[in-house]
Amino acid sequence: MRSSNLPEKLSLRIMQDIATGGLGRGDHVGTQQIADRYGVSRTPVRDALATLEERGILTRMPNRGFFVSEDARSQSLSHLQTEPEDALDDYQQLASDWLTDKLPEEITEQKLRQIYGFTKAKLSDLMARAMREGWAERKDGYGWRFRPVAKTGEAFDAIYRFRIAIEPAAMLEPDFELDRRVLAEQRDIQQRMLDMDPHHVPAESFLENGAKFHEELIALSGNPFFLVSLQRVNRMRRLMEYRTEISPERIETQCREHLELLGLLEAGEIAEASYYMRRHLGSALKRKSPLAHSWHEAGRQSREPNQGEV
Repeated sequence: MRSSNLPEKLSLRIMQDIATGGLGRGDHVGTQQIADRYGVSRTPVRDALATLEERGILTRMPNRGFFVSEDARSQSLSHLQTEPEDALDDYQQLASDWLTDKLPEEITEQKLRQIYGFTKAKLSDLMARAMREGWAERKDGYGWRFRPVAKTGEAFDAIYRFRIAIEPAAMLEPDFELDRRVLAEQRDIQQRMLDMDPHHVPAESFLENGAKFHEELIALSGNPFFLVSLQRVNRMRRLMEYRTEISPERIETQCREHLELLGLLEAGEIAEASYYMRRHLGSALKRKSPLAHSWHEAGRQSREPNQGEV
């Protein structure tokens, strides 16, 4: 991103949501909604929404607020294609250092700023995102605590095997009930990503939409314990997913398989959908597992001489 300005970053995030289907034409975009989603105050959100209105991506309606405009998706794609690809380097570096044990479980804000040279505002922005994604939390006193995540290839494999055990089973629960609105919404999101140039699908949006897809489907089971369990492991695997390869082929494969799964559910083929879900997750594990193991081994070797750095 060209600037560290928070409103501009929020504008980019909202455009990513629009481009990948998280926000659709005519959807209401509330100030508090965005503030809550990204863990920021309302002031930078107002500035971001005003910027998007100027670009024609949002329209403002008197006494009603902002809404996604008719051609918002094409406008968003146009702006996103001009953004440098290293916009998230600082966040990725912080996450990578936690995954490879270069950061302790508890650390002060002053120490983090000293290590990375971040301004107070920059660190606040990064840690707000880490809190949203579930791997950091403020300590009761002073500083930060990093929460447990899947840091090894073995843990990554175990999470996928757990998902293979619970997600197909959730579809066979006696209280499983189709929600046509949810299925239509997820079909729209997956189709929008499939229609995009895969080189311009933001990794963050791709992973977020993928997690949301599976959480929305498991919620249809009517058993809240399935949903809570999946949400927990999704938070634990989120950082490791950033380190696996997100190629155009992976994006196309995942979207097409998600659409196929939705088609089975829409047709009422629940048992077949359950079987397809097992195959889908098994194939994903085979694709990602070797990459997860290889980067973890590389990270382990690279950090061995640096144990005393922090």
